[in-house]
Amino acid sequence: MSTTEDFKQFENLDEEQLPVAKHKLHDWTHFAGLYAAEHVAATEFVIGATFVALGAKTMDIILGLLIGNILAVLSWRFITSPIAVDTRLSLYTYLNKIAGDSMTKLYNWANVIIFSVISAAMITVSATAVRFAFDIPAQLNWYPTNAWFILIVLAVGIVVVSIALYGFNAVSEFSGICAPWLFVMFTSGAMVLLPALSLDVLDKTLPAGWADFMTLGDQSIWTGINSDGDPGIGLVEVIGFGWAANTITHFGLIDMALFRFAKKKNYGYATSTGMMFGHYVAWIAAGIMGAGAAVILGKSIVELDPGDVAYYALGWSGFVIVIVAGWTTAITNLYRAGLAAQAIFFNHSRKRTTMVVGLVTIAIACFPFVFSQILPLLTYAGLLVVPVGAIVFAEHQIFPRIGYTRYWSSYKQLTFSMPAVAAWGLGLVFGFGLNFLDVISFYYLFIPTWFFTIAVYTALAGKYGAKETYAVETSEEELRNETIKRFQEEQAKNEPVISKDVSLLSNGLKFISISALVATLILACNVMFGSATEADYIINRELFYRYAFICTIIYFVLAYWALKRGKSSTKV
Repeated sequence: MSTTEDFKQFENLDEEQLPVAKHKLHDWTHFAGLYAAEHVAATEFVIGATFVALGAKTMDIILGLLIGNILAVLSWRFITSPIAVDTRLSLYTYLNKIAGDSMTKLYNWANVIIFSVISAAMITVSATAVRFAFDIPAQLNWYPTNAWFILIVLAVGIVVVSIALYGFNAVSEFSGICAPWLFVMFTSGAMVLLPALSLDVLDKTLPAGWADFMTLGDQSIWTGINSDGDPGIGLVEVIGFGWAANTITHFGLIDMALFRFAKKKNYGYATSTGMMFGHYVAWIAAGIMGAGAAVILGKSIVELDPGDVAYYALGWSGFVIVIVAGWTTAITNLYRAGLAAQAIFFNHSRKRTTMVVGLVTIAIACFPFVFSQILPLLTYAGLLVVPVGAIVFAEHQIFPRIGYTRYWSSYKQLTFSMPAVAAWGLGLVFGFGLNFLDVISFYYLFIPTWFFTIAVYTALAGKYGAKETYAVETSEEELRNETIKRFQEEQAKNEPVISKDVSLLSNGLKFISISALVATLILACNVMFGSATEADYIINRELFYRYAFICTIIYFVLAYWALKRGKSSTKV
């Protein structure tokens, strides 16, 4: 067979169905920006308030979230990224090779639904911020009660779908612009509202030291008493919350879709930008912002929505942060939903499936109930997909080490893998059974469920054919992979080569945009450290509101301009 004939079998396949080509891999900065933006989301305002409502203590928050998020980073590094880098496949494509069409379609449908609803919830949050800005009535029912709110959802949703349509590069570029600004704004918001809390509790604008800060936290934010007036959660639960918050993506291996673009397995550590800031600093900052806004408004923190908190922390920039934070999470999850849909309807391109899923997502986003139920959805979704992640982990990492054959199901040309389906089903029964019996904390259910599913799948696969040797099929698989590499090398020759933009104008744009972020932090520091009295604090806070918004506009305009100039600097 000639080289041209070799390549024909791949020409009509969507690139999402093939391993990622070497020339399309990204360095660690892409993933640092992607995770930083995705995990500094509008939900952080809600989760920050959740810890208050659950009655965590200040020290448990500071120490527990640190440990829990370190464990999450390690889970991405040692569970998700090794499989993704080895195979260069998304979970959906990989699962099809080891579990057959039937289970894969069922699983992919579950993921389409899960990620569409998550994306819809984030669109709703962004729309709520716009609603707040234009004085449209709050949407308190499960259905929309205002036509203008629906139009806002459509407008916000169209932006999300448009960016997700362009694939991984567009998602990472958008996230890369948003991430630095989100870092600055969450940090600034906490600094702006901390004096309001300090005045209320300590009768001075600034805690004098660590002891004062702990007193402030224990008395006004993380009091150790939940919303029902009972003792709240402890250190172990906080650690579990931090670790389990993203089980769907690390233990559940959904983020193989992202890490298949990574040059190295160590890029799994890049998730620390999202975990250590978005799920550590941002959760703590959100708690401070929520408590500060509650003091200003004279309400309980659990009564506030993200728009309230963001506005009193950041002024008009607060509306922008809720919108942008909602977008970054919605776009990434819609991209995942589109991949899952494309794996089901493999005769259609990812763009087409993403567009269809996006339209459905926008329709769902018109119903405000999706956001109010987002935390239960995330929790149960994680437990739903962890057994599937365990099956893939067993197949890829354990089977070669115990003498089993990887991809044995596809070598036997099975369209239905009984071991995979049974292991998934039994894993769900086991996990939700432990939850029903209340054996251990809900936050840790994913760990025994993961190990249980690995054991069940390994035992069943051994009986159904994984112990057998498939010499001919293995050789054919290796030959196919080599042919794919040669096919992609030919494609790479026709790809435009991006040259680094080092022009004076582009460097100037980047410098000014970064300077706008630095100026925002300086303004926030002035509020926190330059307010000797309550009157000074109010003046400095209003100064921050005004000029931080100007800095926000400057940053996004110039950062986007610099990005466009960099992309136009190409040669073929």
